[in-house]
Amino acid sequence: MEQFKEFVDFVRSTYNAPNAFIPLHEPRFRGNEKKYLMDCIDSTFVSSVGKYVGKFEKLVAEYTGSKYAIASVNGTAALHIALILSDVTNVDEVITQPLTFIATANAISYTGAKPIFIDVDKDTMGLSPQKLLSFLEDKTEMAMNPQNQKYQPKNKDSGKFIKAVIPMHTFGHPARIDKIKEICDMFNLILIEDAAESLGSYFKGQHTGTLGKFGTLSFNGNKTITTGGGGMILTNDKELATKAKHITTTAKVPHKWEYNHDMIGYNYRLTNLAAALGVAQMEQLPQILKNKRSLAKNYQAFFKNTNIDFVIEKPKTTVNYWLNALILKDKETRSCFLEYTNSNGVMTRPIWQLMNKLEMFKNCQAEDLSNAEWLVGRVVNIPSSVI
Repeated sequence: MEQFKEFVDFVRSTYNAPNAFIPLHEPRFRGNEKKYLMDCIDSTFVSSVGKYVGKFEKLVAEYTGSKYAIASVNGTAALHIALILSDVTNVDEVITQPLTFIATANAISYTGAKPIFIDVDKDTMGLSPQKLLSFLEDKTEMAMNPQNQKYQPKNKDSGKFIKAVIPMHTFGHPARIDKIKEICDMFNLILIEDAAESLGSYFKGQHTGTLGKFGTLSFNGNKTITTGGGGMILTNDKELATKAKHITTTAKVPHKWEYNHDMIGYNYRLTNLAAALGVAQMEQLPQILKNKRSLAKNYQAFFKNTNIDFVIEKPKTTVNYWLNALILKDKETRSCFLEYTNSNGVMTRPIWQLMNKLEMFKNCQAEDLSNAEWLVGRVVNIPSSVI
């Protein structure tokens, strides 16, 4: 308990909050947020039409190096649209990781497809390319998919075709996305990166979310930057980008006064109000990332000579340190840490429950998940707000 007390004291000292409750991650509004919001309100363009939506998309595209960025109402909607544009339907399966926020598995379910859960690597907490390859080699056979006339893996157990793979960059730490991409290319699978948590993270100098056919970002209230709620679809394909914008705007055919829709669409566009907030936040992103990396460095130094491991970036990656993470020695120690810190006004939380343990996904195919199960009993997130 003494070690836990020292940690609580360290966090309080770091945030200069000797008595106040310290949340896990709260937004900071230190730039032009109020100015741009008032400009938006004065213009009366507060819904999905207005100059800030396009400006926000442009800033994100430029920052990430993606050719196109399409704003959406949240990150889950962005994933849903990426899956639709990948022609994933209710006769398909999609590979993802069990250690993820539920939005990943939910978005797959929106299409009617079934998720297949493949284990993660312990060090990245992201989808394991080795286990992905083993599954595809051992449990599938290549066959002509009548839907798209392409050779794709057919699951020997279910008889269904697997159409896409969705790795998630956990807490901003990039998965081994180059290896995952190689495997996807080898098996003719569409790669969709769930980069919801990794704005500002890079793998071998390339921004996460830009290696696959699609990438998706989230700007929820607790993310590195926020629009209150919001998401972004990243792609280098002009035709898909155009279609993404069309179907996220209810598939309305442009006309001065008539209402005509040419396909099933979704009311998924980001509002101008939210985008105004996003523009102001993007202006501060470099300083936010600098601040967060400094905080992570201080945490790393604090835990250096303890029996608690602080999760650091791996070689050839640059991590945004969205949520700082610890690995404790066992589940009992983790539970004691959570109890002590939260009882003393410092918010910490365990990693998510594995998706295959949830009621709605318990009957989905899940392979050996020993790494994910090991992590679930040990990983804790600690306060990560910008100081």
